[in-house]
Amino acid sequence: MTKLKIELGVDNPILRAKSKPVKKFDAELRKFVKDMKETMFSADGLGIAAPQVGKNIRAFIIVMDYNKKSETNIPMINPEILEKSAEMEEGEEGCLSIPGQFAKVMRHKEITVEFFNIDGVRQILNLRGLNARVVQHENDHIDGILFIDRLEAGAVIEKIEVGSKKRNGEEGKKI
Repeated sequence: MTKLKIELGVDNPILRAKSKPVKKFDAELRKFVKDMKETMFSADGLGIAAPQVGKNIRAFIIVMDYNKKSETNIPMINPEILEKSAEMEEGEEGCLSIPGQFAKVMRHKEITVEFFNIDGVRQILNLRGLNARVVQHENDHIDGILFIDRLEAGAVIEKIEVGSKKRNGEEGKKI
């Protein structure tokens, strides 16, 4: 596995482009997803999308059920959010591509997402809470949207020193 370079900046054209669907589910895709996973973990992330490592394809990987016994990593290829709850919830988000910045973002509390696994098998998941938030955040990346684009007028962006492992007494995980 190889650690990939994370694309940075709110004006980065790679991060602002709408990604193209994955057409081939092959060894190259499997290796790329493994490399994304290594990059995500080395950067203390809960998710990472292909554009964040320089590839504009509709793929991301997330940490599902973070900090629970059931924690697992799920690659999502060509995801589509089929349903979104009317109920919204606010939660703090950060981004590997915008280091050191965090803000409260409103997201749908529950979603249903359809995607393909790395073998090309169709999957559907109903998600809520942090799992739903991470998928919405990463799905935005493959549409060229950053979390700061979702902020309400007057929202406060908290800035912390890059490289700091702790914020407010807890591990500084980033979506």
